[in-house]
Amino acid sequence: MAYTDLRRWVRKLCQRFPDSYWQEKDEQEAYPEEFVQAMTEAGFLSVLIPEEYGGGGAGIREASVILEEVNRSGGNAAACHAQMYIMGTLVRHGSPEQKERWLPAIARGELRLQAFGVTEPTAGSDTTRIRTRALRQGDHYRIRGQKIWTSRVQFSDLMLLLARTTPLEEVEKRTQGLSLFLIDLRQAVGNGVTIKPIPTMINHQTAEVFFDDLPVPVENRIGQEGQGFRYLLSGLNAERILIAAECIGDGDWFVERATRYAKERVVFDRPIGQNQGIQFPIAQAYAHIRAANLMRWRAGELFDQGQPCGPEANMAKLLAADAAWEAANVAMQTHGGFAFAREYHIERKFRETRLYQIAPVSTNLILAYIAQHVLGLPRSY
Repeated sequence: MAYTDLRRWVRKLCQRFPDSYWQEKDEQEAYPEEFVQAMTEAGFLSVLIPEEYGGGGAGIREASVILEEVNRSGGNAAACHAQMYIMGTLVRHGSPEQKERWLPAIARGELRLQAFGVTEPTAGSDTTRIRTRALRQGDHYRIRGQKIWTSRVQFSDLMLLLARTTPLEEVEKRTQGLSLFLIDLRQAVGNGVTIKPIPTMINHQTAEVFFDDLPVPVENRIGQEGQGFRYLLSGLNAERILIAAECIGDGDWFVERATRYAKERVVFDRPIGQNQGIQFPIAQAYAHIRAANLMRWRAGELFDQGQPCGPEANMAKLLAADAAWEAANVAMQTHGGFAFAREYHIERKFRETRLYQIAPVSTNLILAYIAQHVLGLPRSY
C-alpha cells in the first residue's frame, strides 16, 4: 500500500470531523465516540493485528502515517492511539489461545483495548516500584492497588495491567517479579474495579483506577509470570514512534495555520508574513519538523525490520515533541491575540501538544536514556 493512498483515505475520513467537532468535544470534555467508531469501522485501529486474526497485518510505519494524518487534519489521535501500541504486547507475547480469543473481536470492532494501567501515584516514572499486587490463588489472581493517568479506561472493554506478582524485596533485580494481565473491564467495573475520572487542562479522558481484590483468571496473564517488565519494554519503542508521528502531524498543522494566517493578515498595509520576524520562526519550525521526521522514519524502518531501535525511537519522540512544541509557540505568536480565541483552534491544539513534553515519557528521561545507553555516561537515576 502506498503511503499516499493511505494518507488520502485517512484525510477523507477526517474531513467528516472538522475543527468544530473537536472544539465541541473539548468544551464538553466529551469522548469523541463518533470519530473512534469511524476509525474502527475503517480498519485503521486494527492495522497492526496480523491478517490471520482479521487485522491489516501492516507495519509500524503504516500505523504511524494514520496517526500523523489525524493530527495533521486538526484532530487528536490520542483518543484511540493506545489500541495500536498496546496491541503489540498481545500479538508478540500472548498465547495462541489468547490471540484467538481477543484479536478477531478487536479487529472487528466488537471490543476495544484502549487502556494501559502502569503508572501509580507513588512510583511515577519508576515503574519497578509499583505497589499494585497480584496474588495467585489457585486458578485466579487477586489484584489490589491503584493506578493513575490511565487514559480512556472509561471507554475501553479491555485493559492491559502491570502488577507485582513477587514483592520488590524478594527479587534479585528490581525489574523482576512484574506481570502483565488482560483485564475484562466489562466484568470488572463495579466488581473490584472503581474508576475516578481526573479533570485535566486537555480533553484526554484520563482517570485513577482502584483495584479491590479483583479476581483475574490465570489464563488472562500475558506470558510468563514475573516477566511483565520485559514484555512492557518491547512495546515502548512502538509507542515512541507512533507518538512521534502524531507530533509531526501537530507540527505540520501549526505551520500550515501560521503560514496561512501570515499571508492573510494585513497590518501596516502589508501581510505580516512579509516580515522576517514572522517568517523566520515559521521557517525554522518547519525545518525542525522535517529533521525530526527523518528520525521517525529511521526508527520505524528499524522496528519493522525487527532490529534494535531504542535510541532511534526515543530520539524520534524527543525531537518530534520539541519540534511540535516549537511550532505551537510560533503559531501562537503569529496569530497574536487571535490565538487565544477558540474559533481559531490554536489554543486547543496548543494545549494538546504540550502534553508530549511530559507523556508518555518526559523529555528529561529520554535525555537520561541517551546519555547512559548511547553515550555511556554514568547512570543519573
